[in-house]
Amino acid sequence: MDRRLVVIFAAIVLDAVGIGLIFPILPSLLQDVTRSDDVALYIGLLTALYAVMQFFFAPVLGSLSDRLGRRPVLLISLAGAAVNYVFLAFASSLWMLLLGRAIAGLTSANVSVATAYITDISREQMRARRFGLFNAMFGIGFIVGPVLGGLLGDHWLRLPFVAAAALNAGNFLLALLILPESHTPTRETVDLAALNPLRPLRWVVSVKRLLPVILIFFLFSATGEAYGTSWALWGNDMFQWSGVWIGLSLGAFGICQTLAQAFLPGPAVRLLGERAAILLGIAGACTALVVMAFATRGWMVFAIMPVFALGGIGVPALQSLATRQVDDSQQGQFQGVLASALSLASIVAPLAFSGVYLAVRSQWPGAIWLSVVAVYAVSVPLVLGLEFGKPTAAPAP
Repeated sequence: MDRRLVVIFAAIVLDAVGIGLIFPILPSLLQDVTRSDDVALYIGLLTALYAVMQFFFAPVLGSLSDRLGRRPVLLISLAGAAVNYVFLAFASSLWMLLLGRAIAGLTSANVSVATAYITDISREQMRARRFGLFNAMFGIGFIVGPVLGGLLGDHWLRLPFVAAAALNAGNFLLALLILPESHTPTRETVDLAALNPLRPLRWVVSVKRLLPVILIFFLFSATGEAYGTSWALWGNDMFQWSGVWIGLSLGAFGICQTLAQAFLPGPAVRLLGERAAILLGIAGACTALVVMAFATRGWMVFAIMPVFALGGIGVPALQSLATRQVDDSQQGQFQGVLASALSLASIVAPLAFSGVYLAVRSQWPGAIWLSVVAVYAVSVPLVLGLEFGKPTAAPAP
């Protein structure tokens, strides 16, 4: 495998481990800091704040990666993540948690820049497979991260955040010392107008065929926010899971997701085409979510994981499709806009899903997963209407 891919995939694994570490014990940290047992809205608030910052700054960082190169922007992002986890590890009040998440959101561009990096070094016919491996790296991180986080959190509540800070610091050093630049910087002078975070959004609105793709990314991202907001609370409410069992459930999902995304996207796209692969992913996710909504025993969640993992098959196909919508000179900017759209979903969805969970928690906690099915259902007609044409040289912003 290309050495550059090894490094970028290793960076993504470490990043995902750092994220996964905190999932099982974030509710407990918030309970410790706020002295409140009802923390669903606090989880939504922290997630939304991160997304607000990312919404405004991801397009800026994406544009800067086109002008200055992928590597320096990636380093900024990794440094910001490490600082965030330091704040989470030693926070004694809610404002410290909020500040840490704001810093992380402001500097977050690792996924969009890594996606542009892979696009830079991959021929078009190789992109679906490499994006499948890219998503599989997240799966590996979520195998290790949640399980490790649950174990460390049961030992000491703050220990997973210390570990996440150390992992991101190591991630930064890995990229600094080994990762080469993949994109020839334009070295153009960056004027203030180019740093306007709304400018790339106006650009993308001018290219009508980009809007359905971006909206599907928005909806898929919104569904993903339900897990971070509700999974740990739901597991505890329904099955009285400890941090370890919450971590194990997320780790089991990570194993299935990794296997599915490592081996299935390429063959699925070849056999079914991109549209059918995306629809198959939606069908798998919705089937699993319905089972989870009605589950009365914890083993049912583990049993449905292989079907749940099929939900990830369509994402690499959608990513591959997205890269064909603009030419190579605008990949960083376009990926930044996609990241901004995902961030907008991450502003709205955590607050919405946390509100839904509070409403259904006392009567039927599993109903939260039916609300996710409803969001997936909205994306189906958009997928059916997608255009699958040649790359477009979009007008400059």
